[in-house]
Amino acid sequence: MKLATLALLMLAAGAAFAQDLTITNVRIIGPNATVVERGSIVVRGGKIASVAAGAPAATAGRTIDAKGKTAMPGFIDAHRHINTGPNEKQQMQALLEAGYTTVLSGGGPGDGNITLRDHIEQGVINGPRVIPSGNLRITPQMTADAARAEVRKMAAQGIKFTGEILLTPVPGPTEHEVEVIRAIVDEGKKAGVMVQVHAVSSSAMIAAIDAGVPLLVHLPNKDWVSKDAAKKLAASGTKVLGTVGFGSPVFGVFAEDNQARFRDGQAWPDKIIDGVRLGEEAGYMPVNARTVWDAGAILGYCTDTTYDPKAGLDHELKILNVMFSMKDLVKMMGPNTASYVQMADQIGTLEAGKLADIVLLDGDPLEGYWNWLKTKVVVKGGVVVVEKP
Repeated sequence: MKLATLALLMLAAGAAFAQDLTITNVRIIGPNATVVERGSIVVRGGKIASVAAGAPAATAGRTIDAKGKTAMPGFIDAHRHINTGPNEKQQMQALLEAGYTTVLSGGGPGDGNITLRDHIEQGVINGPRVIPSGNLRITPQMTADAARAEVRKMAAQGIKFTGEILLTPVPGPTEHEVEVIRAIVDEGKKAGVMVQVHAVSSSAMIAAIDAGVPLLVHLPNKDWVSKDAAKKLAASGTKVLGTVGFGSPVFGVFAEDNQARFRDGQAWPDKIIDGVRLGEEAGYMPVNARTVWDAGAILGYCTDTTYDPKAGLDHELKILNVMFSMKDLVKMMGPNTASYVQMADQIGTLEAGKLADIVLLDGDPLEGYWNWLKTKVVVKGGVVVVEKP
């Protein structure tokens, strides 16, 4: 037997035996930000068997004494551009170490997403749970039938999400775009493919809602969302992601020179793509996030960055901190984002029956967002994938 094959078999066998786990002496952040002090979590077969105050009735597998650390559901990034490539091992490990256990790819190529997912699932590399998506771009020449064919092609590959489909933000989507997106949504329902749309103006958002789009990867960053528009979003059931840090300057990520940069490392605000008035985006998205939240819309979390995952988490949480309480963030980053990626019954909260995706933090996340950055242990499906001293 070849050594590479043997190594893969040993890795797979190790993962299989690591599905049982007991965590004791742990502060547990439960659904609705309820808190259990000095509780325990028992994992069997990769799923949470019990979450309880005090010591468990019976342990399973390895026991980790959390020594007062805090357990939260594994973080979910519902829109980050990832794909297979020469640096995938380092990139996926960095995501895990930041606390991410599930990532929905922001776009294709779909076959590269599938390859990356398979590398992780087969044990070739360590990484979060990857949900592939596929590219679909509406062009002036694209017919409704051609768009439907693209959706069916994704479904045939086993891809369950389109990538972000752009609708013209200013002055708004064309009649042709609206016609094609309606066809895509209809075909997606038939083929079992969730349609995600990039709608970054109120006019584009309303057009997407009217077309029956189920998922919006961004809030508007070109204008203010009115209370009426927010109520329409909430009533439609269309889910939306925040990306509130889109227009806010980044410091200390690309260089330690205290110069403000855009999220691609270029000068801020000059290099903001399709800037409104060079920096106004930094105000629109946080306020719009609160507007749709207060209207009752399902607002989830994502970063839409390609730089270091921990730095991206820090940046996004800092901006969210302006408009949201820590209890709000527990809901947004947990059950809301799990709902967006269509896994609300499996991840997003620490409850019996759900996948054992758990992050142990060295601090109380309800005290402040900075404690969300202190990841010490990460468990994915019952397997300890990160363990820091």
